[in-house]
Amino acid sequence: MRLFAFARRAIFGAALLPAASLIYWASTGDLTANPIDFITDTTGTTALVLLMLTLTVTPLRRVTGQNQLIKLRRMLGLLAFFYACLHLSTWVVLDWFFDFESMIADVIDRPFITLGMTTFLLLLSLAVTSTAGMIRRLGRRWQQVHRLVYLAAMTAVIHFWWVVKADFREPRLWALALSVLFGFRLWWAYQLRRT
Repeated sequence: MRLFAFARRAIFGAALLPAASLIYWASTGDLTANPIDFITDTTGTTALVLLMLTLTVTPLRRVTGQNQLIKLRRMLGLLAFFYACLHLSTWVVLDWFFDFESMIADVIDRPFITLGMTTFLLLLSLAVTSTAGMIRRLGRRWQQVHRLVYLAAMTAVIHFWWVVKADFREPRLWALALSVLFGFRLWWAYQLRRT
């Protein structure tokens, strides 16, 4: 139990390293030649990594039989949302400096921005309903709502794919990882129907 508590703290600390690094690099003026793009890429990639790790918890728990792993899911999901907030804030503050009219036009005109905003709204709905109080209020519906995490992951991967202009190797790897996670869920659902 102590080992799991230590591992949980270690994962939390590791997840905060990208944000801490950005703060450090900003304070030392070392955010590359294009700081806005660098911050956008770092926060977006970290959000995607954490979102995928969130989806990995349940398959890992079922394969290993370590039920305590489920305690990591909410923490990882909220950390993914935290980085999604930083990612969105970069766009709102640094890209557009609160020019809401231009932002609305950007969401409408550019499909990858539309998809990014959709992903954020899905993650927001998951974060808002992740508290113990909301779990009690929603009852059985809570599980149905939180299946939206798969849709959020799908829109996040497509958002990333559409942002990339030349080298598609990384988005392909994310798409493959998500396909494996979807496949595991479908296989598990099939096994449950057979029993």
